[in-house]
Amino acid sequence: MAKKLYVGNLSYNTTKEQLHTVFSKMGDVTDIAIITDRDTGRSKGFAFVEMASEDAAQEAIKRLNGSQLDDRTLTVNEARPREERSNSYGGGRRDRY
Repeated sequence: MAKKLYVGNLSYNTTKEQLHTVFSKMGDVTDIAIITDRDTGRSKGFAFVEMASEDAAQEAIKRLNGSQLDDRTLTVNEARPREERSNSYGGGRRDRY
């Protein structure tokens, strides 16, 4: 079963290809998503990497958490489930005006 990992403290210049090269040494990589700012398109400095197996994911965490990539110390751990987000104006209904 696939396992999603959070990868933090990335250089803004890190590419999907670089991440694939590094993580594929631990096992099959099924997906990589570098998170970008929706207005500027610039990397936010973190990504999600999906490994094909639990064993590969655990090996990636063990070997890559605290390692260096692009002169940055990586944070690699299991991704938490996405939290439900409320809207930016305090939640509730939009038609209160």
